[in-house]
Amino acid sequence: MSAQRISRFLSTWPLAVPVLLFAVGILVWSARARETGEEVTPLLSTGVTVLGQPFSYPTQAPAKVTAAIVAMQPGAETGWHEHDVPLLAYMLEGELTVDYGVKGTRVYRKGDALMEAIDFPHNGRNTGPGVARILAVFIGADGVPDTVPVKNPQ
Repeated sequence: MSAQRISRFLSTWPLAVPVLLFAVGILVWSARARETGEEVTPLLSTGVTVLGQPFSYPTQAPAKVTAAIVAMQPGAETGWHEHDVPLLAYMLEGELTVDYGVKGTRVYRKGDALMEAIDFPHNGRNTGPGVARILAVFIGADGVPDTVPVKNPQ
């Protein structure tokens, strides 16, 4: 293993521990679910964003996870913005069309799970007839903004 790889591993180790514990917890919960008749439905398992970008966890500060439910009325927009940290999004209801500029648009509907683009301008708009509700889980770090407003790139 090269010195660079060892250095990278050691710098991410503090974040790897909670992720490893979470994964072990999921495995234990899954085994228990089989015994008790509960059902586990995987939502997403990926190492890349919706634009195919590999992602990694911020290491410049202590880890911080922020979870929020975003509710958008029909026609509402997020405004152009970027995310500096990985973002897992799960569509609870409604429809959201996200404009990624030169990378095109994508439509997400109830039940869709995704890893949002990182450091890439985009704008979300509720294009459905009802409220769009999104569970947003930011995998960030203290002092690192989850969302940063940007100018329309076009």
